Amino acid sequence: MTTQKPQKQTEHSRNFEKYKGYYDHGFWNAKMLKNAVVKKAITADEFEGITGEAYTK
Repeated sequence: MTTQKPQKQTEHSRNFEKYKGYYDHGFWNAKMLKNAVVKKAITADEFEGITGEAYTK
């Protein structure tokens, strides 16, 4: 019998999917997402997950 480790499920802020869609479809750029981090709409980790870039202030 093999035991499977429970998969770690990442919780995202409530705006993550919406802003990711904006970025993926070209409506928003990285600068706009940085502003969303400053306003605490998404986290710096979420910024990095969406853009693939490291978040810097």
